[in-house]
Amino acid sequence: MHEVRSIVAVVERAGLPAADGARWAASAPSPDPAASFAAASAAVSSFLVRGGELARRLPGRPRRTAAERDAAETIAGLMNDARERYLTAHAAALYDELTAGRTAALRVEELLTRAAERVPGLVPAPADLAAERARELPAKEGVELAQGTFVARVLAVPEQGRHLIGAMLRPTVMARELAGELRAAGRVDLGPVLLRREGRAGVLELRNPEHLNAEDGTTLGATECAVDLILLDPDIEVGVLRGGVVDHPRYPGVRVFGAGLNLTHLYAGRLDYLFYLLRDLGYVHKIYRGIAEDAGRPDVTGEKLWIAVVERFAVGGACQLLHVVDHVIAARGSRLFLPARKEGIIPGASNLRLPRFVGDRAARQAIFSGREWTAGEPDAAALCDEVVEQTAVDRALAARIEALTDSGLVNAVANRRALRIGQEPLDVFREYMAAFAAEQARCHLSPALVRNLQAHWNGRARAR
Repeated sequence: MHEVRSIVAVVERAGLPAADGARWAASAPSPDPAASFAAASAAVSSFLVRGGELARRLPGRPRRTAAERDAAETIAGLMNDARERYLTAHAAALYDELTAGRTAALRVEELLTRAAERVPGLVPAPADLAAERARELPAKEGVELAQGTFVARVLAVPEQGRHLIGAMLRPTVMARELAGELRAAGRVDLGPVLLRREGRAGVLELRNPEHLNAEDGTTLGATECAVDLILLDPDIEVGVLRGGVVDHPRYPGVRVFGAGLNLTHLYAGRLDYLFYLLRDLGYVHKIYRGIAEDAGRPDVTGEKLWIAVVERFAVGGACQLLHVVDHVIAARGSRLFLPARKEGIIPGASNLRLPRFVGDRAARQAIFSGREWTAGEPDAAALCDEVVEQTAVDRALAARIEALTDSGLVNAVANRRALRIGQEPLDVFREYMAAFAAEQARCHLSPALVRNLQAHWNGRARAR
């Protein structure tokens, strides 16, 4: 009763009717762990839908008074607590219902859409996401936090979490449709990504020239499709990741490996939270583990060797790719770093993988303090297999492709798989991604991220 009175007081100070606040607070689902799945789903949905309606009666985030901010935070906090309690008890049952007993392989985005339909209010509906996407980062209401909670809880359950990972390792529909074009023409132009078959290699060239080959929502689908095509094509033995020529005053007409996350899109609100999950459960994980045809058997994958060609710099997400490939060729002087501290987000799975390469202490220095490596300097040897002059990059790449394929693909893949089994078992990755899904949602929607972008990147001016 005391909690109900407190909620009523907060709501009333914000100018909303006290009676509405009282009715909503009193409808909070019972924390009874013995409640049936159907009853618990109906109860939490009713509470969340009513809470969302109450919150939408407040002014938009930038226009709120202190009392209105307090009310919005209180309502959101209670709704998030209800989601956590419900999913702690019923995430496995909900996942099994949405996937017809794990017979349907649903990608994360498809799973969330079905969850929004089955338990309204549990995660944002498409209309809620569209409205949120129209807001700049400082003005977002934070509805995507519920997506992080849901995915984290599913991944935390071993059987369901492994099935979701397997679903994300399946080839995309677009890749299956374009596989014939690659076989026939030897190239596929996906816009932000150009894929070419060159001998026994498939060269994936990221092309986002205005943003120094940064990654964003416009590049993600094309990149995953290209990775799938490389893994599906029987004539390709080695995948190559390379940046295209950029159009930038500081780097006119030169290749750049990648500038990481597109911070312009992030600040402008055009980079969804799901980008992080789709990237690391999707194409990055496929490079590391391969593609699976059966979501129920995510450890049975088709994989190949990968080379990364670093020119100028590998920043953020581009640097993360160096942790999942088999050979790194870097032009001398290229900078390698993770600007996680200045951005305020988790650098993908680098927290899991980077210590294996550079050691725990150096990894902490990179993630917490912005340590950089420069190709050609002694301490960068743990991240680069070959360092050559810029003029020798193409020759080095051709020689490395020949060296990796001259003993046969079967032998190379067998050794690759054996190395991975000891380094990163599937459940280790699953548990990491469960934590990542929840924590990255908080980081993505944190006021600290906005402050960091404004302080270190001048977000307001660049987003215009």
